[in-house]
Amino acid sequence: MNPEWQDLLNAPAKSSLKNQRKRGLVARLTNILVRLVLGFVALSVAQVVIYKFVPVPFTYTMLFDPHGDTRTWVPLARISRPMVDAAIAGEDAKFCRHLGFDEDAISRAWQRNEQGGRIRGGSTISQQTAKNAFLWQGGGYLRKAVEAWYTLLIEAVWGKRRIMEVYLNLAETGIGTYGVEAGAQRYYSKPAAELSTVEAARIAAAFPQPKVRAVVGATGRIRRHGNVIAARENVVRGDYDNCIFR
Repeated sequence: MNPEWQDLLNAPAKSSLKNQRKRGLVARLTNILVRLVLGFVALSVAQVVIYKFVPVPFTYTMLFDPHGDTRTWVPLARISRPMVDAAIAGEDAKFCRHLGFDEDAISRAWQRNEQGGRIRGGSTISQQTAKNAFLWQGGGYLRKAVEAWYTLLIEAVWGKRRIMEVYLNLAETGIGTYGVEAGAQRYYSKPAAELSTVEAARIAAAFPQPKVRAVVGATGRIRRHGNVIAARENVVRGDYDNCIFR
């Protein structure tokens, strides 16, 4: 038989074999992807359940901090109420009212960022806690998507009181200093349980930029911000913090 005719007769079989190989590759890749997603879901749920009961041992920020990490984990019962109220007043006024995300704050942050200038975030305390406990610093859509997943998990599994407890124990309060207990000892030589309204407000004012914002001896905008937080604490108490202190 003429070789050209032979090639024409074999062409459909070759094409079918090639399509089968492609489908087989797609199926294998899909199977691997599904397994990875299911593995991640199982791991993340296990992490969140475990950390509902035990202290978070470290964060990625701590691991890679060239200054080391000074920290002491304390239960929320050993953190002064003014410190809790200062965190809500300074970082997330709707903490007790949202389900992990503040749509208005996210929208405002998006609009400001679209206008250029310094990038601003609209993260709630829940989102910051999810990032600090399970993820790394920095942006990116992948990190944000995973952060959103962990935020939903901790809202569902931990509840507000545990979220606040973890947040105040992991938040960076100075160079190489993590948690409000270590911050209170560093700046005021006292435990977090004894922080006053003004002292708590000064620590909370430094949360957004703890490596550069002064807690003791703050001046200018940072001092004014601390004063605003201190003034808001009385408003927060009893109304905006009722999901923690019932």
